[in-house]
Order: sequence, then structure tokens, then C-alpha cells
Amino acid sequence: MSTADLKSLEFPVAESTATSSAILLHPRGAQALYVLAHGAGAGMRHPFMEQIARCLAQKGIATFRYQFPYMEQGRRRPDPPHLLQATVRSAVGAAAAAAPHLPLYAGGKSLGGRMTSSAAADQPLDGVQGLIFLGFPLHALGRPGNARAEHLYKVDLPMLFLQGTRDGLANLEWLVPVCDELSGRATLHVVEGGDHSFKVPKRSGRTADEVMDELATAISGWVTAPG
Repeated sequence: MSTADLKSLEFPVAESTATSSAILLHPRGAQALYVLAHGAGAGMRHPFMEQIARCLAQKGIATFRYQFPYMEQGRRRPDPPHLLQATVRSAVGAAAAAAPHLPLYAGGKSLGGRMTSSAAADQPLDGVQGLIFLGFPLHALGRPGNARAEHLYKVDLPMLFLQGTRDGLANLEWLVPVCDELSGRATLHVVEGGDHSFKVPKRSGRTADEVMDELATAISGWVTAPG
């Protein structure tokens, strides 16, 4: 690429015999590196993952997209939480080694974001300065609640939540109080009309590209904000 380097990598997953793959997209002059995990049903090469990585590169944010073992092995059912969290830790370490000069952030889409925060709640993620969630799955579809947020109170890091107003897995009536209770550690960016995949209705007059640019702009602004 003319303005960014694209590199395929592999890394061993701690506490297992698994090896996972990753894609490092490193724009020239990058200001930070986002360790980006995929959601439950689609891997790091899903169009959403590829597009957000490209949009972030245009904003000066490098990304380290990676696979969980089950996705790497072509299985549909996610790995047990302990293995997902071990993968998060291993990916963070591999990302730091791949771009050691960049400030490190971690998180991801849906399940990937929740497993990142769960890992951080259990034990700090080395070098990570903040967590970024692209559609945090606060509850099951049609069953609003906040039980999945309990571990967030143990995370001693700034957190950015990017959520759509039509997200069926994160009713804002439940998520807003959670963010308010996180004692200034949480920032909520709401995408008007967005569902869990940040798709907006045609009547909104907005394109998918515009929504993705909004996400990337919000992330880059948060990452590079003073203090």
C-alpha cells in the first residue's frame, strides 16, 4: 500500500497449543495501535473488520486484527472464555512486539471487545492504555440487562463505547447508566440509527461509508485527545 504497510503474522496462544494469525495495518506516521478482535460469527477478514481498519489507517491509527482459535480452525462455536481471554493476552503481546513504539489500545467487535475487557478485569493487559468497544454486547438479544457489565467495574482503564441506537444487544437505557457509574473511565459515542453492526436505515440518508468514517473519527479523536 502506498501510505501504509500491511503484514500477515502468526502468534502462539498462551495456555494452549494453538497458533493464531493476525494482520498488522501500519500507516506511516501512526499515532497508536489498536489490537482489534473480531465478533463471534465472523473473523478478522470480515468486510466490517477490513473497512474499519482501513478507515482507522486514514486517521493515523494502526490496527492489529487477529483470530480466535475457533475461527482460525474453521469452527463455528467460540472457544471457552479462558481460551478467548488467553488469546487476547497473547495478541496484545504480539502486537506490542510488532510495533513497540506505538501507544497500545485493545478491544474489538462485540464478543471480541467483551473478551478483551474480561481479560483486563482479571489481570491488567501489559502496556494497554485504554479499551475500545465496537458494539459492546451488554445483554442477549431481546433480554435487556446489565449482568455482562459487572466485570467492567474491575477494569482500571479508560474505555470508549461505540454503540448504535438500534443495537439489539445493548439497550441504551441499560448501557448509559453503566457508563455513568464507571467514574469517568467510560466515554459513550452513540451512532444514530445504527444496529449492532452499525448499519443504518436507508431513510437516514447516510451511507455505510459515512458511518464507518464516524466510527474511525470517534476512535482517533478519543485516542489522541490530550490527557
